[in-house]
Amino acid sequence: MKSKSSSSRRSPRGITVAAARRLLLELPEIAEGRSYGMPSFLLQGRFFARFRDEDSVLVLQLATIAEREVLMELDPRAFFFTDHYRNYPAVLIRLADVPRSLFAVVVKEAWDQVSAIRATRSRAGGAKAGARSGMSARSVRRRRR
Repeated sequence: MKSKSSSSRRSPRGITVAAARRLLLELPEIAEGRSYGMPSFLLQGRFFARFRDEDSVLVLQLATIAEREVLMELDPRAFFFTDHYRNYPAVLIRLADVPRSLFAVVVKEAWDQVSAIRATRSRAGGAKAGARSGMSARSVRRRRR
């Protein structure tokens, strides 16, 4: 039998579409739009996240595919991808299954990293700027495709 203290430390699972939407719109430079007929969220006018599967899943852009692998190892019930996203740095999040506190951390971390990548791209000498931010020139070129 689980002790009350150990179960109370776990974050409750599941986040509503309204709560996910609120969190996304609280992030700087995020605007709501439409993508494939579903609500989406744009960072500086470019894709960052969108709902799919009748709002039960959120597609979230990440900085790297490796981050998705870490999330899937951390909680395979909540984080996954489909073949469509195999070569794209994004993770799919089952809203009903993701721990609430983890969802907030993942979304904010993704925003931090993706917005930093976009900022380095807009500067002159994009590959050099990417290298200064800790990214290799190769990964900057790969992300530009």
